[in-house]
Amino acid sequence: MRIAERILTAFVVIIMAGLVLVPTAQVIMRGVFVLPFIGAEEFTRFLLICLVFCAYPLVVQNGENIVMGEFKAAMPARLRGIVNWSISIGAVAATGFLAYVTAINISRNLVNATPTLGIPFWIFLGATLFGFAGAALVHLLHLRKPPQADTNIAV
Repeated sequence: MRIAERILTAFVVIIMAGLVLVPTAQVIMRGVFVLPFIGAEEFTRFLLICLVFCAYPLVVQNGENIVMGEFKAAMPARLRGIVNWSISIGAVAATGFLAYVTAINISRNLVNATPTLGIPFWIFLGATLFGFAGAALVHLLHLRKPPQADTNIAV
C-alpha cells in the first residue's frame, strides 16, 4: 500500500507543479513575448480538477479530511467507536455511489471534449472516478480500524 501511496503522491505533485507552471508560462508569454498561450485557462482548469480528485484518496488515507473532533471527543468511548464505524460505512456508500455515477457519466460522454484544446471529457471524469473509487477503497480498508483517533481534535 505504501508504494501506491508514494506513486500517487508523486503524480499529485507533478499535477500541482503543472498548476503553477502553466499560468506562469501564460503570464511570461503574454507579458514578455506578447504571444498568447491559447488554452492555458482551460488546461489550468483541467489540472485543478485532476489535482482535487486524484489527491482525494491521499487525504482520506492520511485522515486529513474534516472531522467533528470536539463533538466526538465529548462522547463516551463506546459510542465514539460506533460513530466512527458508522462514518466509515456511510463514507464507503457515498464515495462508492459517486464512483458508480461517474462511471455511468463517462460512458455517456466518450465523444465530448473541451472547446479549445479538445481534451476529452472522459479524462476529467476519469480523475473523478479514480478519486471516488480510491476513497471508497480507503474507507473500506478503514472499516477494520477507523483512522479517527481520539487525539485528532481540531481547534
